[in-house]
Amino acid sequence: PQPEPTEEDIEKNPELKKLQIYGAGPKMLGLGLVAKDKTLRKKDKDGPECPPTVVVKEEPVGPEAKVEPASPRAYLEGKEELRHSPEPCTKMTMRLRRSHSNSQFVDSYICRICSRGDEDDKLLLCDGCDDNYHIFCLLPPLPEIPKGIWRCPKCVMAECKRPPEAFGFEQATREYTLQSFGEMADSFKADYFNMPVHMVPTELVEKEFWRLVNSIEEDVTVEYGADIHSKEFGSGFPISDGKRKLSPEEEEYAGSGWNLNVMPVLKQSVLCHINADISGMKVPWLYVGMVFSAFCWHIEDHWSYSINYLHWGEPKTWYGVPSFAAEHLEEVMKKLTPELFESQPDLLHQLVTLMNPNTLMAHGVPVVRTNQCAGEFVITFPRAYHSGFNQGYNFAEAVNFCTADWLPAGRQCIEHYRRLRRYCVFSHEELICKMAACPEKLDLNLAAAVHKEMFVLVQEERKLRKALLEKGITEAEREAFELLPDDERQCDKCKTTCFLSALACYDCPQCLVCLYHMDDLCKCPRSKQYLRYRYTLDELPAMLHKLKVRAESFDTWANKVRIALEVEDGRKRTLEELRALESEARERKFPENELLHRLKGCLSQAERCVSEALGLISSQETGVPAPSLTVEELRAFLEQMNQLPCVMHQIGEVQALLERVEAFQAEARAALESAPPGPAVLRGLLERGARLGVEVPESRRLERQLAQAAWLEEVTATLRSPRARVPLPVMRGLIRAGRTVAPSPAVDVAMAELQELLTIAQRWEEKAQMCLEARQKHPPATLAAIIKEAENIPALLPNIQALKEALAKARAWIADVEEIQNGDHYPCLDDLEGLVAVGRDLPVRLEELRQLEVQVGTAHSWRDKASRTFLKKNSCYTLLEVLCPCADAGSDSSKRLKWRQEPGLYKLDAESLGLSAQDLRDPGAVV
Repeated sequence: PQPEPTEEDIEKNPELKKLQIYGAGPKMLGLGLVAKDKTLRKKDKDGPECPPTVVVKEEPVGPEAKVEPASPRAYLEGKEELRHSPEPCTKMTMRLRRSHSNSQFVDSYICRICSRGDEDDKLLLCDGCDDNYHIFCLLPPLPEIPKGIWRCPKCVMAECKRPPEAFGFEQATREYTLQSFGEMADSFKADYFNMPVHMVPTELVEKEFWRLVNSIEEDVTVEYGADIHSKEFGSGFPISDGKRKLSPEEEEYAGSGWNLNVMPVLKQSVLCHINADISGMKVPWLYVGMVFSAFCWHIEDHWSYSINYLHWGEPKTWYGVPSFAAEHLEEVMKKLTPELFESQPDLLHQLVTLMNPNTLMAHGVPVVRTNQCAGEFVITFPRAYHSGFNQGYNFAEAVNFCTADWLPAGRQCIEHYRRLRRYCVFSHEELICKMAACPEKLDLNLAAAVHKEMFVLVQEERKLRKALLEKGITEAEREAFELLPDDERQCDKCKTTCFLSALACYDCPQCLVCLYHMDDLCKCPRSKQYLRYRYTLDELPAMLHKLKVRAESFDTWANKVRIALEVEDGRKRTLEELRALESEARERKFPENELLHRLKGCLSQAERCVSEALGLISSQETGVPAPSLTVEELRAFLEQMNQLPCVMHQIGEVQALLERVEAFQAEARAALESAPPGPAVLRGLLERGARLGVEVPESRRLERQLAQAAWLEEVTATLRSPRARVPLPVMRGLIRAGRTVAPSPAVDVAMAELQELLTIAQRWEEKAQMCLEARQKHPPATLAAIIKEAENIPALLPNIQALKEALAKARAWIADVEEIQNGDHYPCLDDLEGLVAVGRDLPVRLEELRQLEVQVGTAHSWRDKASRTFLKKNSCYTLLEVLCPCADAGSDSSKRLKWRQEPGLYKLDAESLGLSAQDLRDPGAVV
């Protein structure tokens, strides 16, 4: 089964969550909470029963009490939708069984007839006055104690003599604020059901409500704040009345058509043509309910629509009967309660009658129901009977509205009121005539509906006035009925408010009847009676004609639009003519319809075509590129312009553009099918195609061929250049660019050649890299052979170049070594060390390097031994200073000269000392 709306989780619905308020009552907290035990916990039957009425403890309202939505104090009024209630608050009463345990007469067990107290098991206690009677003393005597309620003959006589009580609701005497009423309502519901208010299921409240209604033994009193005037106490909706500044969000709600202060006066609503603020119909009424507070079976005044919005609080349960079953419902109620309708034929208009929907359905009346939750609207249709009750403390707002389709129902309602002699809220004839007087201000649908009603009205008025003439009444005078108060222009017989005409008497100025009751005016002769009329019979057809023109203006306009769109007369209209037709529909407020949509679509399409055509033409003249069309789209665009039902002046220029495009296509195809053209020719064709502003398929082929030609030209220029070798990055870039070019035989050959050259170059680069980085160095001859072979590759090889430079350095190093070794003098140790360092860094195997390393090592060894032999520890002299020859002053020069003059002295000394060449290199051996 589908869950009730009240069982939804409020936390999942942000819109419902906004409806929570703070203060007394559960508000929206009740939504989403369902009692775990839906059975009502019954009160102890053995204990004392509840008193017949609910006593509410009055508490003063503190200064902190907040009244929403309107004023600090709000009267809470009676029934749900009772119109013209003179007092602010009412009570609803359901009877409750009185208690038998009255301690005042516990010991008064004496029969009022025989004055004896014996045989107390035969004593019968009166439920009215608590007197006792023996059952055998009564006339006629009773065989046994009766069950249920029993009243003595004295009480029965008093009840029969008492005047009957009026139906309806008692007016409450206490005034409430929303806060205090909410506290009372929540306390009552919690006490009645013996559980928290938000835990009481709606099904349980509904079941208990109808049980109480059907019970004749129980009285339960609840209060209902009904028919509270929003003009006086404020509305639950934002209002732009200038009293306070509204926020942007409130401004949006204040102007919304769903705001009940706005809905009755919308242009599509008939009530906007009534100047008076009819309370409850044009001005919303507020309703503050509590559990069991109800509104009885009724229909709206003048059978109008009604809309009810529940601002916050617990749900409101509704029952409705479709309008086609209204008379059936009335017949069933009259059949089931004939005594009530005999005394009050308009009983159903008094909102005091409740009948169980099950009873109605049992007699064939269709009934629907719903639970209205906070934030929801309920709309009732014309003559749709409805009733209901509140599940708990809540706050609602309601108003009436009338649309064009209501007008026939409104006329039938006046006829119904005439039969029941019921007062009207407003004059239906006056409303129709007021709308007919200003037909241009009417919505088209409303104008058509008013024309139909006005036609019926005029026909009926003619018939009535003709009957008046036949009775000999010829005197007449014009009367502005709309300036008279309603109570001064009501028919004395049927209470209908007169407007078009009425019958009056010169001798009886207080008497007035409508023409339907011309025989009920007075007993005066016909010569004393005269007609009071608002319009002559000649003026009414003129008003009807204006309405017809307004109602038929749409048909005239529609015929013009149809001829223009279908080109039925063979003449295409200009854009200005079509715009005039669209402007007429807007100014005369024609309703949305298929023809208007077609007209707007045609105008939109034509204006779009003009814009695109002007864009194409301007791009041809200025050279500024515009959004391109394909050739197919250009043809379709030209065809679309030709098919439009309006004149398009740009068709010729678009046709010329298409011809230029087709000529370009032919030339491009010829160029592509011949021998491959050069890049210059291809570029020229592409520039011409770009200026057309149209995407030509051949342009893409031209672009592909141009890209191929340009790439091949670049490859040829790069590889065939005799002066420079191709760097590897350039070669790789050409290959990457070649992959983006559309394939062709020439492109494939060039790509293969480039790839092969790149592969060979990379292989030699890898070989050179290995020579440069290998631990086992290669001799110069090997490197020279590698370099010689790489010279044949037409590519710039960085590693080969590095290898070539290394080989050149090696050859220069060998030359340096040979020069030093073959010189006249021994080489300096520092020079040898430098050569060794350079030779070690070269990636070439050098045979001379080993000899130099040995020579340098021997020199380092001799220097170390000499230092140990001749240098003292911490000496301030260098080895060279110590080893240099020394002499006395004055003889130094002669000794040195002698040493030089005798070259064989060193040799003779060595021989005399007996030293070998190896010993001569050891400073220790010499010393």
